[in-house]
Amino acid sequence: MRILDLSAYAGLAAVGLAAVNLGLGTCIAARYSPLQNWPRRRFNIFYWHDRSGWALLGLCILHPALLLWVRQPRFGWRQLLFPPHSPGQPLYNTIGALALYLLALVFLTSRIRRRLGRRLWKAFHYAAYAAMAGLFLHGILANPEAKNAPANLLDGGKLWVEACLLAAIGILIWGLRRRWLRKRVRQNQSALPVAINIP
Repeated sequence: MRILDLSAYAGLAAVGLAAVNLGLGTCIAARYSPLQNWPRRRFNIFYWHDRSGWALLGLCILHPALLLWVRQPRFGWRQLLFPPHSPGQPLYNTIGALALYLLALVFLTSRIRRRLGRRLWKAFHYAAYAAMAGLFLHGILANPEAKNAPANLLDGGKLWVEACLLAAIGILIWGLRRRWLRKRVRQNQSALPVAINIP
């Protein structure tokens, strides 16, 4: 197995983990209770969202770092950190790098969220959506051979990325719908007349 293949597999694993992490984060935002709903047992969503996030960040760093050992095309630290100068696909590599930088920002600010305060931390945390969009876009458009050639969108790896993207979109729609329904229920409850006990 080539190092280029290992890099591609790390990227594919990162995309799958991104969909999982996004799903867990959406469950938290939508106040989903695994005890009251499926699977009707205790499941610490916060813990697994945090752990999957760190694993995702690790895979996103490993994916380009492995390219340092690829002989053709030749990548150096400068090309990895500043991809507009990369030997192949500079635009797609720049999208991937920006996604990684945003992801790092989200996780670093999550470590100091108490110092930042909830409002500022939440503003930083919204960058995760842009990071995920960049991650999926890079995964779909980038050529796995790191060449300046269009990628085959029906390749097995690309189909995996596309399936994860569809799952992520479905999760986001579910989360938004659930939050909207919860808001409507709260509004309806607040509109109910207050019963007055008259002796």
